[in-house]
Amino acid sequence: MPVLRDDDFVLWESNSICRYLARKAGREDLLPTAPQAAAEVEHWMDWQATEFNTAWRYAFMGLVRKDPRFQDPTAIKESIAAWTRCVQIVNTQLQQTGAWVAGREFTLADIVLGLSVHRWKMTPFAHPEMAEVERWYMALNQRPAFKRHGNNGVA
Repeated sequence: MPVLRDDDFVLWESNSICRYLARKAGREDLLPTAPQAAAEVEHWMDWQATEFNTAWRYAFMGLVRKDPRFQDPTAIKESIAAWTRCVQIVNTQLQQTGAWVAGREFTLADIVLGLSVHRWKMTPFAHPEMAEVERWYMALNQRPAFKRHGNNGVA
């Protein structure tokens, strides 16, 4: 579980940490202050934390972490199907924006979903082709911070 300590302030939960750091640094490019633009970014972040991450947990724990509690083949198959449906939702969104998840600009939504899609790509199972996700993932990989912290060989 990620934890941030900023002097006496302690914060846990990765998306909350991302929001905090963006606001503290005044990074309105990553987390806009305009209500509708912020809501667009944050609803994708919330969906990633609740729906997307729930979908991949069983398959990831079974196939990557090899946790003996997550070895039921039927449950793994169902988790992969749910996980792939989530990636298809991202693909559809990217078709609509033509650029980044929340619109024309790179935001926190791309950071958190990029990490989840990276995990999907690195988990050993057959992945259907999704052209927009692939284009977006390649664009993420052009960003030095994503190469260092996202696509760093760890699933």
